[in-house]
Amino acid sequence: MPDIIAIAVRLGLYLDLMLLFGLPMFGLYTLRGTERASGSVLRFRSVLATIALAGIVLSIFGMIALAASMGGVPVDQVERATVNLLISGTAIGTVWQVRVAALLLVLYFSIVGWRRPAFALWSVSVTAAIALATLAWTGHGAADEGLWGWIHLGADITHLLAAGIWIGALSALCLLIFRPAARMAIDHVHLSHRALDSFAKVGSIVVGLLILSGFINSWILVGPSNLAALFTSLYGVLLAVKLVLFGVMLFLAAANRFFLTPALAGAIETGEISSAIGSLRRSLIVESGCALTILALVAWLGLLAPPASGM
Repeated sequence: MPDIIAIAVRLGLYLDLMLLFGLPMFGLYTLRGTERASGSVLRFRSVLATIALAGIVLSIFGMIALAASMGGVPVDQVERATVNLLISGTAIGTVWQVRVAALLLVLYFSIVGWRRPAFALWSVSVTAAIALATLAWTGHGAADEGLWGWIHLGADITHLLAAGIWIGALSALCLLIFRPAARMAIDHVHLSHRALDSFAKVGSIVVGLLILSGFINSWILVGPSNLAALFTSLYGVLLAVKLVLFGVMLFLAAANRFFLTPALAGAIETGEISSAIGSLRRSLIVESGCALTILALVAWLGLLAPPASGM
Protein backbone atom coordinates (compact mmCIF):
# COMPACT_ATOMS: atom_id res chain seq x y z
CA MET A 1 0.00 0.00 0.00
CA PRO A 2 1.54 3.35 -0.97
CA ASP A 3 2.36 5.48 2.04
CA ILE A 4 0.02 8.26 0.92
CA ILE A 5 -2.94 5.87 1.04
CA ALA A 6 -1.92 4.53 4.45
CA ILE A 7 -1.47 8.06 5.78
CA ALA A 8 -4.84 9.16 4.37
CA VAL A 9 -6.66 6.19 5.93
CA ARG A 10 -4.97 6.70 9.31
CA LEU A 11 -5.69 10.45 9.21
CA GLY A 12 -9.33 9.76 8.35
CA LEU A 13 -9.69 7.32 11.24
CA TYR A 14 -7.96 9.63 13.73
CA LEU A 15 -10.20 12.55 12.79
CA ASP A 16 -13.38 10.48 12.57
CA LEU A 17 -13.00 8.62 15.87
CA MET A 18 -11.82 11.68 17.78
CA LEU A 19 -14.86 13.63 16.61
CA LEU A 20 -17.10 10.71 17.49
CA PHE A 21 -15.74 10.73 21.05
CA GLY A 22 -15.15 14.44 21.55
CA LEU A 23 -18.49 15.80 20.30
CA PRO A 24 -20.77 13.89 22.72
CA MET A 25 -18.32 14.60 25.55
CA PHE A 26 -18.65 18.30 24.70
CA GLY A 27 -22.41 17.92 24.96
CA LEU A 28 -22.06 16.38 28.42
CA TYR A 29 -19.74 18.93 30.04
CA THR A 30 -21.10 22.02 28.27
CA LEU A 31 -24.76 21.72 27.28
CA ARG A 32 -27.80 21.50 29.51
CA GLY A 33 -31.32 20.06 29.24
CA THR A 34 -32.88 20.53 25.81
CA GLU A 35 -29.58 21.85 24.43
CA ARG A 36 -28.46 18.20 24.33
CA ALA A 37 -31.46 16.98 22.31
CA SER A 38 -31.01 15.41 18.89
CA GLY A 39 -32.51 18.44 17.18
CA SER A 40 -30.43 20.99 19.08
CA VAL A 41 -27.96 23.41 17.52
CA LEU A 42 -25.31 20.67 17.22
CA ARG A 43 -27.78 18.17 15.67
CA PHE A 44 -26.23 15.26 17.53
CA ARG A 45 -28.33 12.46 16.01
CA SER A 46 -27.53 13.13 12.34
CA VAL A 47 -23.95 14.29 12.93
CA LEU A 48 -22.91 11.38 15.15
CA ALA A 49 -24.65 8.78 12.97
CA THR A 50 -22.89 10.14 9.87
CA ILE A 51 -19.50 10.11 11.57
CA ALA A 52 -20.06 6.55 12.83
CA LEU A 53 -20.95 5.36 9.32
CA ALA A 54 -17.85 7.06 7.93
CA GLY A 55 -15.75 5.32 10.58
CA ILE A 56 -17.11 1.92 9.56
CA VAL A 57 -16.42 2.63 5.88
CA LEU A 58 -12.88 3.83 6.67
CA SER A 59 -12.23 0.75 8.79
CA ILE A 60 -13.38 -1.59 6.02
CA PHE A 61 -11.32 0.20 3.40
CA GLY A 62 -8.31 0.22 5.70
CA MET A 63 -8.52 -3.54 6.15
CA ILE A 64 -8.85 -4.11 2.39
CA ALA A 65 -5.90 -1.80 1.74
CA LEU A 66 -3.82 -3.65 4.35
CA ALA A 67 -4.64 -6.96 2.66
CA ALA A 68 -3.63 -5.47 -0.69
CA SER A 69 -0.34 -4.27 0.77
CA MET A 70 0.47 -7.64 2.31
CA GLY A 71 -0.48 -9.48 -0.86
CA GLY A 72 1.31 -7.06 -3.17
CA VAL A 73 -1.78 -6.55 -5.34
CA PRO A 74 -3.98 -3.53 -6.21
CA VAL A 75 -6.87 -2.80 -3.87
CA ASP A 76 -9.46 -3.85 -6.46
CA GLN A 77 -7.81 -7.29 -6.81
CA VAL A 78 -7.80 -8.30 -3.16
CA GLU A 79 -9.41 -11.67 -2.54
CA ARG A 80 -12.09 -12.01 0.11
CA ALA A 81 -10.28 -15.01 1.61
CA THR A 82 -7.22 -12.84 2.31
CA VAL A 83 -9.31 -10.21 4.07
CA ASN A 84 -11.15 -12.87 6.08
CA LEU A 85 -7.83 -14.40 7.14
CA LEU A 86 -6.55 -11.04 8.35
CA ILE A 87 -9.75 -10.37 10.29
CA SER A 88 -10.09 -13.80 11.90
CA GLY A 89 -6.49 -14.92 12.23
CA THR A 90 -4.43 -11.91 13.35
CA ALA A 91 -4.23 -9.62 16.36
CA ILE A 92 -4.87 -6.57 14.20
CA GLY A 93 -7.98 -8.32 12.91
CA THR A 94 -9.24 -8.80 16.46
CA VAL A 95 -8.70 -5.10 17.17
CA TRP A 96 -10.51 -4.29 13.93
CA GLN A 97 -13.50 -6.39 15.01
CA VAL A 98 -13.67 -4.58 18.35
CA ARG A 99 -13.59 -1.21 16.58
CA VAL A 100 -16.33 -2.09 14.10
CA ALA A 101 -18.50 -3.55 16.87
CA ALA A 102 -18.04 -0.36 18.91
CA LEU A 103 -18.90 1.77 15.88
CA LEU A 104 -22.07 -0.22 15.27
CA LEU A 105 -23.06 0.43 18.88
CA VAL A 106 -22.30 4.12 18.41
CA LEU A 107 -24.52 4.10 15.32
CA TYR A 108 -27.30 2.45 17.30
CA PHE A 109 -27.10 4.89 20.23
CA SER A 110 -26.86 7.81 17.79
CA ILE A 111 -30.22 6.89 16.29
CA VAL A 112 -32.22 5.75 19.33
CA GLY A 113 -32.43 6.85 22.93
CA TRP A 114 -32.82 10.62 22.46
CA ARG A 115 -35.77 10.73 24.82
CA ARG A 116 -32.97 10.67 27.38
CA PRO A 117 -30.26 12.83 25.78
CA ALA A 118 -27.79 12.43 28.64
CA PHE A 119 -28.02 8.64 28.37
CA ALA A 120 -27.55 8.81 24.60
CA LEU A 121 -24.51 11.06 24.89
CA TRP A 122 -22.93 8.93 27.62
CA SER A 123 -23.56 5.74 25.61
CA VAL A 124 -22.02 7.22 22.47
CA SER A 125 -19.06 8.62 24.43
CA VAL A 126 -18.22 5.27 26.05
CA THR A 127 -18.53 3.19 22.88
CA ALA A 128 -16.70 5.82 20.82
CA ALA A 129 -13.91 5.84 23.43
CA ILE A 130 -13.49 2.09 22.88
CA ALA A 131 -13.35 2.58 19.11
CA LEU A 132 -10.81 5.39 19.46
CA ALA A 133 -8.65 3.39 21.89
CA THR A 134 -8.27 0.60 19.32
CA LEU A 135 -6.04 2.91 17.28
CA ALA A 136 -3.38 2.49 19.97
CA TRP A 137 -2.99 -1.14 18.87
CA THR A 138 -2.32 -0.14 15.25
CA GLY A 139 0.77 1.97 15.97
CA HIS A 140 3.91 2.03 18.08
CA GLY A 141 1.91 1.76 21.31
CA ALA A 142 1.47 -2.00 20.92
CA ALA A 143 5.08 -2.74 19.94
CA ASP A 144 6.55 -3.10 23.43
CA GLU A 145 6.17 -5.98 25.87
CA GLY A 146 6.06 -6.37 29.64
CA LEU A 147 5.53 -3.47 32.05
CA TRP A 148 6.89 -0.85 29.64
CA GLY A 149 4.54 -2.17 26.99
CA TRP A 150 1.51 -1.61 29.23
CA ILE A 151 2.77 1.85 30.25
CA HIS A 152 3.29 2.79 26.61
CA LEU A 153 -0.11 1.46 25.58
CA GLY A 154 -1.81 3.28 28.47
CA ALA A 155 -0.06 6.54 27.56
CA ASP A 156 -1.07 6.10 23.92
CA ILE A 157 -4.73 5.56 24.83
CA THR A 158 -4.69 8.53 27.20
CA HIS A 159 -3.15 10.68 24.45
CA LEU A 160 -5.82 9.61 21.97
CA LEU A 161 -8.73 10.27 24.34
CA ALA A 162 -7.39 13.65 25.48
CA ALA A 163 -6.80 14.69 21.87
CA GLY A 164 -10.31 13.51 21.02
CA ILE A 165 -11.81 15.81 23.65
CA TRP A 166 -9.85 18.76 22.22
CA ILE A 167 -10.70 17.97 18.58
CA GLY A 168 -14.36 17.45 19.42
CA ALA A 169 -14.50 20.73 21.33
CA LEU A 170 -12.86 22.65 18.48
CA SER A 171 -15.41 21.25 16.03
CA ALA A 172 -18.35 22.02 18.31
CA LEU A 173 -17.11 25.56 18.97
CA CYS A 174 -16.72 26.14 15.24
CA LEU A 175 -20.33 25.02 14.71
CA LEU A 176 -21.43 27.49 17.37
CA ILE A 177 -19.25 30.48 16.48
CA PHE A 178 -19.48 30.25 12.67
CA ARG A 179 -23.26 30.55 12.58
CA PRO A 180 -24.61 33.10 10.06
CA ALA A 181 -25.08 36.53 11.58
CA ALA A 182 -28.84 36.34 11.02
CA ARG A 183 -29.00 33.27 13.29
CA MET A 184 -26.64 34.62 15.95
CA ALA A 185 -29.37 35.55 18.43
CA ILE A 186 -28.40 36.75 21.89
CA ASP A 187 -29.36 33.38 23.45
CA HIS A 188 -27.01 31.64 21.03
CA VAL A 189 -24.20 34.08 21.87
CA HIS A 190 -24.71 33.36 25.58
CA LEU A 191 -24.56 29.61 24.83
CA SER A 192 -21.36 30.10 22.81
CA HIS A 193 -19.75 32.02 25.66
CA ARG A 194 -20.72 29.35 28.18
CA ALA A 195 -19.32 26.67 25.86
CA LEU A 196 -16.02 28.53 25.52
CA ASP A 197 -15.80 29.02 29.27
CA SER A 198 -16.63 25.36 30.00
CA PHE A 199 -14.00 24.06 27.61
CA ALA A 200 -11.42 26.43 29.08
CA LYS A 201 -11.76 24.57 32.39
CA VAL A 202 -11.79 21.09 30.81
CA GLY A 203 -8.98 22.12 28.48
CA SER A 204 -6.55 22.57 31.37
CA ILE A 205 -6.96 18.90 32.28
CA VAL A 206 -6.72 17.87 28.63
CA VAL A 207 -3.47 19.78 28.14
CA GLY A 208 -1.97 18.20 31.26
CA LEU A 209 -2.86 14.70 30.05
CA LEU A 210 -1.49 15.41 26.57
CA ILE A 211 1.82 16.69 27.93
CA LEU A 212 2.24 13.81 30.40
CA SER A 213 1.30 11.05 27.95
CA GLY A 214 3.32 12.70 25.17
CA PHE A 215 6.39 12.81 27.42
CA ILE A 216 6.02 9.11 28.24
CA ASN A 217 5.60 8.20 24.57
CA SER A 218 8.61 10.29 23.55
CA TRP A 219 10.77 8.80 26.30
CA ILE A 220 9.96 5.29 25.06
CA LEU A 221 10.03 5.94 21.31
CA VAL A 222 12.97 8.34 21.17
CA GLY A 223 14.98 7.70 24.32
CA PRO A 224 17.40 10.17 25.96
CA SER A 225 20.41 8.73 24.14
CA ASN A 226 18.89 9.56 20.73
CA LEU A 227 18.01 13.20 21.41
CA ALA A 228 21.23 14.61 19.95
CA ALA A 229 20.70 12.91 16.59
CA LEU A 230 16.91 13.16 16.59
CA PHE A 231 16.62 15.93 14.03
CA THR A 232 18.84 14.20 11.50
CA SER A 233 15.99 11.81 10.69
CA LEU A 234 12.60 12.33 9.04
CA TYR A 235 10.95 11.08 12.22
CA GLY A 236 12.71 13.77 14.25
CA VAL A 237 11.82 16.57 11.83
CA LEU A 238 8.14 15.58 11.76
CA LEU A 239 8.10 15.30 15.56
CA ALA A 240 9.64 18.77 15.87
CA VAL A 241 7.01 20.27 13.55
CA LYS A 242 4.29 18.54 15.56
CA LEU A 243 5.63 20.01 18.83
CA VAL A 244 5.81 23.51 17.34
CA LEU A 245 2.21 23.28 16.14
CA PHE A 246 1.15 21.98 19.55
CA GLY A 247 2.83 25.01 21.10
CA VAL A 248 0.85 27.27 18.77
CA MET A 249 -2.35 25.52 19.84
CA LEU A 250 -1.47 26.03 23.50
CA PHE A 251 -0.86 29.73 22.87
CA LEU A 252 -4.19 30.12 21.06
CA ALA A 253 -6.04 28.15 23.74
CA ALA A 254 -4.55 30.44 26.41
CA ALA A 255 -5.51 33.52 24.37
CA ASN A 256 -9.06 32.20 24.03
CA ARG A 257 -9.34 31.55 27.76
CA PHE A 258 -7.76 34.69 29.17
CA PHE A 259 -8.53 37.30 26.49
CA LEU A 260 -11.03 36.36 23.77
CA THR A 261 -13.65 34.64 25.94
CA PRO A 262 -13.69 37.49 28.53
CA ALA A 263 -13.85 39.94 25.61
CA LEU A 264 -16.96 38.16 24.34
CA ALA A 265 -18.54 38.46 27.81
CA GLY A 266 -17.87 42.21 27.74
CA ALA A 267 -19.23 42.49 24.22
CA ILE A 268 -22.46 40.76 25.25
CA GLU A 269 -23.01 43.45 27.89
CA THR A 270 -22.47 46.28 25.41
CA GLY A 271 -24.30 44.57 22.53
CA GLU A 272 -21.32 44.98 20.19
CA ILE A 273 -20.38 41.36 19.54
CA SER A 274 -19.18 41.41 15.92
CA SER A 275 -15.55 42.25 16.72
CA ALA A 276 -15.31 39.68 19.53
CA ILE A 277 -16.90 36.98 17.36
CA GLY A 278 -14.53 37.84 14.51
CA SER A 279 -11.48 37.43 16.76
CA LEU A 280 -12.74 34.09 18.02
CA ARG A 281 -13.37 32.89 14.48
CA ARG A 282 -9.85 33.75 13.37
CA SER A 283 -8.38 32.01 16.40
CA LEU A 284 -10.49 28.88 15.86
CA ILE A 285 -9.52 28.70 12.18
CA VAL A 286 -5.79 28.74 13.00
CA GLU A 287 -6.18 26.34 15.94
CA SER A 288 -8.24 23.90 13.85
CA GLY A 289 -5.70 24.07 11.03
CA CYS A 290 -2.90 23.25 13.47
CA ALA A 291 -4.91 20.35 14.89
CA LEU A 292 -5.58 18.87 11.44
CA THR A 293 -1.91 19.19 10.48
CA ILE A 294 -0.86 17.51 13.74
CA LEU A 295 -3.18 14.57 13.03
CA ALA A 296 -1.67 14.22 9.54
CA LEU A 297 1.83 14.23 11.07
CA VAL A 298 0.79 11.61 13.65
CA ALA A 299 -0.62 9.44 10.86
CA TRP A 300 2.72 9.73 9.06
CA LEU A 301 4.86 9.19 12.16
CA GLY A 302 3.01 5.96 12.89
CA LEU A 303 4.46 4.48 9.69
CA LEU A 304 8.08 5.43 10.48
CA ALA A 305 10.53 3.60 12.72
CA PRO A 306 11.23 5.66 15.86
CA PRO A 307 14.85 6.27 16.92
CA ALA A 308 14.58 3.95 19.94
CA SER A 309 13.77 1.02 17.67
CA GLY A 310 17.31 1.08 16.31
CA MET A 311 15.97 0.68 12.79
